[in-house]
Amino acid sequence: MVVTRFAPSPTGFLHIGGLRTALFSYLWARKNKGRFLLRIEDTDLARNSEEATKAILEAFEWVKMERDGVIEYQSKRFDIYAEYIDKLLANGDAYYCYMSKEELDALREEQQKRGERPRYDGRYRDGKLPPKEGVAPVVRIKVPTSGSIVFDDGVKGRVEFGADQLDDFIIARSDKTPTYNFVVAIDDRLMGVTDVIRGDDHLSNTPKQIAVYQAFGWEIPRFFHVPMILNGEGKKLSKRDGATNVMDYRANGYLPEALLNFLARLGWSHGDQEIFSREELLEFFDPKDINRSASAFNASKLLWINHEHIKAQSDDRLIETLKNDFDADLSGFENQSKLLKLCKEKAQTLTALAIEAKKFVLRPTSYNPKDLSRVTEDNLAIVERFLDFAALRQDFHGAIEEFLKIENIKMPQLGKPLRIAVFGEASGAGLVETLEILGIKEIKIRLQALKKCVK
Repeated sequence: MVVTRFAPSPTGFLHIGGLRTALFSYLWARKNKGRFLLRIEDTDLARNSEEATKAILEAFEWVKMERDGVIEYQSKRFDIYAEYIDKLLANGDAYYCYMSKEELDALREEQQKRGERPRYDGRYRDGKLPPKEGVAPVVRIKVPTSGSIVFDDGVKGRVEFGADQLDDFIIARSDKTPTYNFVVAIDDRLMGVTDVIRGDDHLSNTPKQIAVYQAFGWEIPRFFHVPMILNGEGKKLSKRDGATNVMDYRANGYLPEALLNFLARLGWSHGDQEIFSREELLEFFDPKDINRSASAFNASKLLWINHEHIKAQSDDRLIETLKNDFDADLSGFENQSKLLKLCKEKAQTLTALAIEAKKFVLRPTSYNPKDLSRVTEDNLAIVERFLDFAALRQDFHGAIEEFLKIENIKMPQLGKPLRIAVFGEASGAGLVETLEILGIKEIKIRLQALKKCVK
């Protein structure tokens, strides 16, 4: 059975890079009818944030990526890690090191002067040096001193780290707290993780984690290291570029399925297809198809994908979402379907859709001063005659053309004051759509309100 996991650190909000990694892990587990686990890596007690943990869980709920089993918190598993550290010490695969930070810094400085790669020299590895009185030791794991650590990465292919690139790294600090690479390997093993899909910024951690697996004689999981998401200039993604809290995308009017569709396409493809439903992602996704090169975040493409998903939504779902998340209540509005059809074609986000819908649902409470200053009683009289004229006809498009000829006027002389009456400004939807959605009676009510403001 395929078992994947997503293991964020709750030191900040979940951003889109993390969500993409989680998505790939989720899709691969679900496609294989396996398990998708969530583990909170909160061993950094000084930097952990309950608010960040809550935001991570909220994001998962919003995008509907359900986990299997309970959420595991590393901060509650210290006794387990201590047990496995003791096993390595007992077996001679780990040892106490009494080297001080000052000694280690001096060693590294000497190595750099000689042009060598800075690394711990293993002086306490063979047990010849005696313990130091009054010094709390760290625990180091023994890594291979010759040969290489080699693994086949599902994205990058064969990856090899020579023994000279590793040293006996610390698995328990002097205060006995375990270190990142040790607890990750222990947790992945104990939780039965078979496939580790994560960002390639973790690639250098992999040989250390494999060393832990090898020390216990465990089977090594499959690794897939996903290239990073960069901005349009090929640099690390910043908040300005889009590396923001996932929940900000919800507030800004993005559909969760659109965001997941966009993230899936950042570094993965299935032919030339751009728009995917969740079912299609589950059917087609394979981590072996992830590109080896980094992907560029494209805000315009995200908007386009979001727009396509908005257009595909049912009226019922949009009505519910607009009411609950964007304070746009369409309940009781007579022509909901026509209104949503118009708005869906124009709005790339739910935020924009809500703004557009409110223009129809809510009567204006104020008017654009510049537009209002250009409205005259003659303009309003034209609109009033037109509404009476159109009320007797079923074809609003034909009514507009016929009325303009009869009055010998241009479209702006009718359209601008009518839109100001309806929307509070001279811009807005086309006259035919406005007439069909609001109806003559409602427009006349709004026209009377405007007349009171025109002197």
